[in-house]
Amino acid sequence: MMPFPWFRLSHITAGFVAVLVGYSSSVAIVFQAANAAGATAGELNSWLWALGIGMGLSCIGLSVAYKQPILTAWSTPGAALLVTSLADLSMSQAIGAFLFSSLLMTLAGLTGSFQRLMQWVPQPLAAAMLAGVLVGFGLDVFVSL
Repeated sequence: MMPFPWFRLSHITAGFVAVLVGYSSSVAIVFQAANAAGATAGELNSWLWALGIGMGLSCIGLSVAYKQPILTAWSTPGAALLVTSLADLSMSQAIGAFLFSSLLMTLAGLTGSFQRLMQWVPQPLAAAMLAGVLVGFGLDVFVSL
């Protein structure tokens, strides 16, 4: 009998694949957001390091607390929206906006106000808003071809 029955290679492999896909799927958009904010290579490395450590600690903490696998990741539509909105901001303003928006998102999640608000938003409208944010990135594939 294994001392830790929940610590199996299949669990570790599935978790690794989920984190790899979740992290790498949006990294190109984060690169574009950093460029739009005028980030240097060192600042971009710092962003990715902080995102990786923050996501890792939150995944481990939530998974241990709730005794089930929980994966946290950045918001792809949120990162895409940042690409278009950071061009006129300095790096310090962009960081302040990140911190303030994360505080608001945390409060909305903890209080349940976001869930109550989203019950009033029709699913097709939410999907259309997501498509509106991401359509530019999809079309840019054809521009680069």
